[in-house]
Amino acid sequence: MDIQPLAAYCDAYERWRTAKETLAAMAERDAVMHGLIVKTQSGGAAANPLVWIASSAARDMVRYAAEFGMSPAARSPISAGGDLGEGKFTGLIGGY
Repeated sequence: MDIQPLAAYCDAYERWRTAKETLAAMAERDAVMHGLIVKTQSGGAAANPLVWIASSAARDMVRYAAEFGMSPAARSPISAGGDLGEGKFTGLIGGY
């Protein structure tokens, strides 16, 4: 049942890693823009599509990771109240 989300996570990771490695190689050859800007066919400049690909894949990875409890937020549900002990803010949370 979990194979599809896991496969999607792996696919996103592969896209992210490929884009990041390719950007790093481009950055080594481009001391000014570090591969973030590329020349278009018409000779102009444009943002490197690999930046968008890496960012999109990273967002996908975070979303899928949360499904598997692989993020701090997914592992620790937020709860208000409980025993907060004694301190100067005791009573402010949970109506104590």
